[in-house]
Amino acid sequence: MLYGRKDRSAKARARVAFIMMAFGAVFTIIAARLVTYAIVGDSHGSRRGVSQDATATARPDIIDRNGEILATDVKAPSLYGEPRRIIDSDEAIELLTATLPDLETAEVRQRLSSRKGFVWLKREISPKQQQEIHRLGIPGIGFLRENKRVYPSGSEVAHLIGLVNIDNQGIAGIEKWLDNNGLADLHRAGFATDRQQEPIQLSIDLRVEHALRDELLKAKDKFHAKAASGLVSNVRTGEIVAMVSLPDFDPNNPKEAHDPDRINRLTTGVYEMGSTFKSFTLAMALDSGKINLNTMWDARGNLHYGKFTIHDSHPLGRFINTKEVFTFSSNIGAARIALGQGVEAHKAFLTKMGQLQRLRTELPESAMPLVPRRWGELNTVTIAFGQGLSVAPLQAVMGINALVNGGNLIPPTFLKRSEQEAMALAKRVVKPETSDKMRFLMRLNAEIGTAKTADVKGYYVGGKTGTSEKVINGHYAKKRVLNSFTAIMPADNPQYQLLVMIDEPQALPETHGFITSGWNAVPTGGKVIARIAPLLGLEPRFDLPPAERLILAASRESR
Repeated sequence: MLYGRKDRSAKARARVAFIMMAFGAVFTIIAARLVTYAIVGDSHGSRRGVSQDATATARPDIIDRNGEILATDVKAPSLYGEPRRIIDSDEAIELLTATLPDLETAEVRQRLSSRKGFVWLKREISPKQQQEIHRLGIPGIGFLRENKRVYPSGSEVAHLIGLVNIDNQGIAGIEKWLDNNGLADLHRAGFATDRQQEPIQLSIDLRVEHALRDELLKAKDKFHAKAASGLVSNVRTGEIVAMVSLPDFDPNNPKEAHDPDRINRLTTGVYEMGSTFKSFTLAMALDSGKINLNTMWDARGNLHYGKFTIHDSHPLGRFINTKEVFTFSSNIGAARIALGQGVEAHKAFLTKMGQLQRLRTELPESAMPLVPRRWGELNTVTIAFGQGLSVAPLQAVMGINALVNGGNLIPPTFLKRSEQEAMALAKRVVKPETSDKMRFLMRLNAEIGTAKTADVKGYYVGGKTGTSEKVINGHYAKKRVLNSFTAIMPADNPQYQLLVMIDEPQALPETHGFITSGWNAVPTGGKVIARIAPLLGLEPRFDLPPAERLILAASRESR
């Protein structure tokens, strides 16, 4: 029929050719399927895995303000089993535990003996381990390629970035903020795929972060301190450019994060900030108009209040003016200034400055300030110089930013933000002329006061020191202190604030037995400024006039 005639031999040859073509087509399909399975794996198993167990979801990259990657996903194989398809579970357990010695035999036996269609055996194995197990050829054992979160910068930004769990879900820091702000919902809806997510750009500058961390590590080691921390903030936008809290951890090794000594001391810790709080006391009084920079205060002797005695670390034994209260860090002067304003005015001012409420940022971890339950005159006396009120260091930085940036309280952020966006969120808390005076006082302190060792030439630094004795068993311990130093640069037109904190530094021969801030936190701050100022784009200027002429004179002319 094929050839128009009845030739049996021709028909036989045609049939053989047809059968050969059919077999060839079948084997071609089988070969193609085998190649597909070898390349992309068992999609059926993958679908089963997704339906039965959680798989590591995709997350967007996190980058610094210059585009450097801080967190990203990579593909890593994970080992799973299908108990219903396993022929000999004992043999499978023996082979798997021999290849992966860290597998718990009892746990693997329990999982493979279940009647589930899918069980995880080990998440995130190495390619070499995958190859070795693949060669075993165990039926019912397979692999899924999951997203594994990696942090190229390691410990550099640990407390800021946070970390994820085994399912790639954020459990701390910015990673947790991502999930709380829609990423988890996108995953549940199936919309958060690798190619649909834009990178999250932070305000952090990795170069500045590295320099700050390096100097803090050196200071912690040199002064045998319990801990050290610091941050750099843009006073005009509220952006956090760098944040370090030591000891830190490597987010690539999540076990370290559970160590209670590795908390983020800048947001989850609350501390008495010592004499840095005198900035708020003087700003409150200057802004009220009741005093000026030349108002005199009695510091001839100790201030007695009930059974308590307030004294100065470096008593001058005479009347001092407002400038000297700040420059010589007089507790007596600060207490008299606060008493002159009154308890209610003091509470209202600190509330306005954001010091009495919990500070909320993108980081989920934050702490509530420890505020006196019954706030009387004695509380105002001690809080005036930084005792009796504990706040998160980040919220103290927010308040000081407002004192020097013209008087605008701007919520801090770890995301990149423009000045226009910041001003839309800003709230005026002090007058511009008060801000001018506070910048003058901070610069004066670097010229002739306790912050002289941080006066890096060319950057017109201003600053305030703080040494607070820690409360141990209900009493202040003189030998266990928390030191802080806050600096602004440049003081005539501030762009950045630096905070350095050193916890329980020890005396050294070169510090002549002293452990106060001027001997450790301040010189550390100077070293940090010398390294980060060029990175921040601050051009050095030399032979500038003193603060009295450059800041106060310019302020009077502009008014």
